[in-house]
Amino acid sequence: MIDSIPNKLNLLSNTHVKAVFSDRSTSFQEIRQHAVWQPYDSSFIASVNSSVWLHFEIENRSQDTVEVYLKSQLDYTTIYQQTDEGYKELKNGYYVALSERANKEERTFTQLRFPPLQKSQLYLRLDVNSENSRYPPIIYSERGYWKFSSLDYKEQQMSIGFLYFYIISLTTIFIFALVFWLRLRNMLYFYYLGYLFFQLIYGFLVLRSTSAPISNFFEHIPKLAFSLFEPVQFIFIGFYILFIMKLLQVKNYDRLLAKILFYLGLFCFLYALTNFVFTHFLLGGKYSVRIFYMIRYFILPLNFILIFWVIYKVKHPLLVYFIIGQSFFFIGAILSTYVAYNSLHFVRGHFFSFKESLNIIFQIGLLVEVYCFSLALGKNVFLLQREKEEATTALINQLKTNQLMQEDMNRELDTKVQKKTSELIALYSEIERERNQKIKDDFNIRIKETEMMALRSQMNPHFIFNSMNAIKNLIMTSRNEDAIAYLDDFASLLRGILQNSNRKKITVEEELEILELYLSLEQSRMGENFNYTIQVDSKEALSQYQIPPLLLQPIVENAIWHGLQPSLKAEKKLMIIFDTTNDLKIIIEDNGIGRKESAKNKKLHNSMGTTIVQDRLTLYNHLNDHTIYLQITDLEDDDRTLGTRVTLTYKY
Repeated sequence: MIDSIPNKLNLLSNTHVKAVFSDRSTSFQEIRQHAVWQPYDSSFIASVNSSVWLHFEIENRSQDTVEVYLKSQLDYTTIYQQTDEGYKELKNGYYVALSERANKEERTFTQLRFPPLQKSQLYLRLDVNSENSRYPPIIYSERGYWKFSSLDYKEQQMSIGFLYFYIISLTTIFIFALVFWLRLRNMLYFYYLGYLFFQLIYGFLVLRSTSAPISNFFEHIPKLAFSLFEPVQFIFIGFYILFIMKLLQVKNYDRLLAKILFYLGLFCFLYALTNFVFTHFLLGGKYSVRIFYMIRYFILPLNFILIFWVIYKVKHPLLVYFIIGQSFFFIGAILSTYVAYNSLHFVRGHFFSFKESLNIIFQIGLLVEVYCFSLALGKNVFLLQREKEEATTALINQLKTNQLMQEDMNRELDTKVQKKTSELIALYSEIERERNQKIKDDFNIRIKETEMMALRSQMNPHFIFNSMNAIKNLIMTSRNEDAIAYLDDFASLLRGILQNSNRKKITVEEELEILELYLSLEQSRMGENFNYTIQVDSKEALSQYQIPPLLLQPIVENAIWHGLQPSLKAEKKLMIIFDTTNDLKIIIEDNGIGRKESAKNKKLHNSMGTTIVQDRLTLYNHLNDHTIYLQITDLEDDDRTLGTRVTLTYKY
């Protein structure tokens, strides 16, 4: 008799309410024919496999239309209310789409209207999607409904306020991170964007369970929202792991730790996908609670171990931000799991007994972690800028040093040339006429030695120019780390060249060492599609042969810059062979564009390397008792260019 309900009426254990179990496929028409009904008590609990039906009669004895509200916190509640035209079907519940709900404002309350002085039969079908729904339905009077709604909203205000703050904070940080990623295109910011984006989705999913007016877009897809709840958490954890690896550069400190973190991130993505597929398409909410605890019993201890491993191994300047953020994340996760396991959020008056307490506890830890990593990203930008400035300063200082050294070398060379020329002229005027021819020959030999030194001095600015272009290219393409490594190796190479600058001849073994260092620089500049091989029968044998310093490097440089660099081939190969079977033979072969195509490009840029090498060999052969022959061969097959081969043959 609903006109006499003061506030609410419990249906559980009510003598007028009957109940029966049925299969999920049982229809309303079949239930109406059911003859055996039992009193409704606590044993009637809906499960993922079976439904609970309630049947009772409602009478309105008053002269007015009476409105009451049926409260059901189950996932699916279907009400069949008797009317003059038959039975009216009303649906409500957590997993009923907004378009199908009888009450658009409340998913747990369904308004029922009863005409005056009439009786109505009511059938209730109760279904659940998961294993933890155990709330019996209650009928509230209109007064009781508004009183309950008012108190419930007041209790939720703190939770709703925090969730709005959580979502607004993440949105603001997400926008800033997006700007950084669009500008820098760095994977560090991409991982952070993924981490923030899926946290935002998680925040809206939690907000959906409150009385907040925003986030209704998930009300249209409640089943999908339920299926996404667990996967979304593990997706942002996966992005978080990849972000930490990139931020702290874990690979530079411990490769095993980096590999474990990488596979843990992949596991999070794989678990998220698997959980979504099984929950949404196969199992529904079955076993969801058990899976929830099982996966956390695995993840939390592993997470605890990895925290200390990272702290022990990684010595990055941003490590302190990771320690603080991860600590709050870990505390939030453990505390949330503890409260859930002990059901403290269901204890009336308990500190953790508020709306969505489990998720909010976890989200507090997440939000502090996000703040820490936002500060870390700001500090990271400062560190990168400082490293860039230091590298630029070092490069400028090195270039100034090189310029001063070059000027000193040129002045010294000019002084020597002038001095020798003066000596030769004075000597020429003092020697008798009959020795004129011999004096002229000696003079020519000295002039050729001077020309040899001048040609060798030209190689240094030529090589430095090309190397500076390579460093400039790396900096312009934001490959800062490669530019720094390139600069270090370039400094080592210059030191080796300068050590040999005053020597007329060096061994082939010494030239090979300079060549290997130069090729490592070009490998860093050109990337993985450039491969080179050096074949040496015996380095001891190479030490028996002497050649002019920096003879092979210009040839190799010419092959790379004018043969391989313009090539569109997927794999660019350079092969260098030192054959000491008989006399020394050095073969430098590339699969580049060939001399014909390169000659077209030289209209824009003319390489001095080959011309200088030929001039140096001409002078060297004139001044020594052995000869080095240079031969350049175009490699072709049916008018198709395969590359270029340069052969240097050493003859006594």
